[in-house]
Amino acid sequence: MNLTLFVWRQTDKADAGRMVRYEAPDISPDMSFLEMLDVVNERLILRGEEPIAFDHDCREGICGMCGMVINGIAHGPEQTTTCQLHMRSFVDGDTIYIEPWRSRVFPVIRDLVVDRRAFDRIIASGGFITAPTGSAPEANSIPVAKEVSETAFDAAACIGCGACVAACPNGSAMLFTAAKVTHLNVLPQGQPERNRRVQAMVSTMDEEGFGNCTNIGECSAVCPKEIGLHTIAQLNRDLFRSALSRGKG
Repeated sequence: MNLTLFVWRQTDKADAGRMVRYEAPDISPDMSFLEMLDVVNERLILRGEEPIAFDHDCREGICGMCGMVINGIAHGPEQTTTCQLHMRSFVDGDTIYIEPWRSRVFPVIRDLVVDRRAFDRIIASGGFITAPTGSAPEANSIPVAKEVSETAFDAAACIGCGACVAACPNGSAMLFTAAKVTHLNVLPQGQPERNRRVQAMVSTMDEEGFGNCTNIGECSAVCPKEIGLHTIAQLNRDLFRSALSRGKG
């Protein structure tokens, strides 16, 4: 495959940034998108040029590091992580536009790398449970209904990639926050902090400057773990309930 790439290049937060054109000839359709960028970078290095900076880690679709906007879609044309997107999703002669997440809360560090520490601060504000120290408890000591455990596992699948924020016209982090709240709030182990957790995490989300949710649904449509809008409904229910019992949890 012979491709034309337009890649966002930005040296640091202060730089205005720009799209730069690169030719990518002889790309195998079996390559992942990141492997294609590796090849492009190898060629840039051989020419003495600065390689394209992009985030990556596991390259197995579980760490959430590899976020980028491809042809205007978070993670590209398939509902998966960028590292699991393969070049067979494109055709010979395609022009591909590659940009970082576009959100004021995710400032660009360099090229396609953004600062997502706002997510970390949301989790730190309430993403924990009260747990006694010592040896691991018996797994069946607290019975959990199958429906509850499945809801918790589905929400816990969130990898914090930020695609939901990048896709949302409002730059909302509601899907991410809802997933992190829900996977603890529905479990028996998460009940002691239930009200305090949802209040703290939503407050931190607002303080970080994320936009409001207007139920457009773009977040769920691009989520690589297919987390549904029902988690946002669960968050709203918990938030309303916590407001009624403020000071008790």
